[in-house]
Amino acid sequence: MSTRLAAVISGVLLVALGLVAVLVFSAGADTVIGRPTSHHSEPAETKHKVGLSALVESTTHTRLDRAPIDRHPQRATQGWVVRPEKMIRLFDAPRGQAFGKVGPKQIGPTWLPVIAQRGGWTKVLLPSKPNGSTGWLRSAYLHRTYTPYLIRVHLGTMRLELFSEGREVGSWTVGIGQPSSPTPTGRTFILGSIVDPNQTYSPIILPLGTHSATLDSFGGGPGTVAIHTWPTTDVLGTASSNGCIRIPQDALDRLIQVPLGTLVLVDPH
Repeated sequence: MSTRLAAVISGVLLVALGLVAVLVFSAGADTVIGRPTSHHSEPAETKHKVGLSALVESTTHTRLDRAPIDRHPQRATQGWVVRPEKMIRLFDAPRGQAFGKVGPKQIGPTWLPVIAQRGGWTKVLLPSKPNGSTGWLRSAYLHRTYTPYLIRVHLGTMRLELFSEGREVGSWTVGIGQPSSPTPTGRTFILGSIVDPNQTYSPIILPLGTHSATLDSFGGGPGTVAIHTWPTTDVLGTASSNGCIRIPQDALDRLIQVPLGTLVLVDPH
């Protein structure tokens, strides 16, 4: 991770101050599943005493300590990703307690990987701290699409693998976080795609929905981990970054074709 990356992410999210980044998105066509009768109020069984405006939004800048933690941090999903139609509540269980909210856009469109479904409810991974945060959403308020891709990162062997429909379509040696700021393990996802003309280390940066465990703040940003290239190739096969995953250019050329919300599994092996 770099000071420039943290600054870019902060700039993207603080839209009121103006953007310096161009957002890139290729999630493909989506469909709406189970629209509610009215878009002006949630079903009675999900109403909560806390108003929507009082809830903290799940973004790469926020922390939601009441969010349930992912119980299966190395389990692949079926490839479904969802996007909220509007700002909606996050619940700790189906028909449970609201602990936050999530909207349709932050670093570009907000696509979240589906990790469970129950009746009219969908459980997703979240981009906010702590790492591995999850939440339940009403399925009626979600757009849904499918990504055939899965990204696996093996920290022990410093390899990144790209799969499509379960078949490996690419494998590369990568650079990972140094011991003092290791790359976090577990399930995460591609949160955004950023082009920043003011930096030279990567033509496109892919922020993930996870954060450094040791750098709570970095260069004014939230310590967001990302996948990106580097000006020199000597970092590949080394543990030398601040937590980000450094990849060769040909790997980036493939990964920028992967839809937002695609699952990324990081293991220690």
